Amino acid sequence: MSLRSPLGRVLGSGTAKDGTSHWWGQRVSAIALLFLGIWFAWYLAITPDFSHAAVVADIGRPVNSILLLLLSITLGYHSYLGIQVVIEDYVHSPGLKVVTLLFSRFAHVALVAAAVFAVLKIGLNA
Repeated sequence: MSLRSPLGRVLGSGTAKDGTSHWWGQRVSAIALLFLGIWFAWYLAITPDFSHAAVVADIGRPVNSILLLLLSITLGYHSYLGIQVVIEDYVHSPGLKVVTLLFSRFAHVALVAAAVFAVLKIGLNA
């Protein structure tokens, strides 16, 4: 039995100070994805030819390369934040939770790195 009051027991616990930045990260990346997604849908709608040479030439244009890089990075970040929340909410074993979070982070970084490499390789004509 504790002689501390209920208020005294919870004071000092505070928050992890991570929830607000995570929440804002999801909202800001969602807004960015809205605009980038509209651009990407418009780009796909106006592209008359989806041959390899035509797509490589289109991605080689600086504006398209930059927007495609932004789309890839933002999509990877937003996806990581969403998957992180699902793992934290539904994986209950502490060890499995850590392993799954680490795998998720490595997988997202690897996929974004591959996308950035591909766009840069095409965009820089390497």
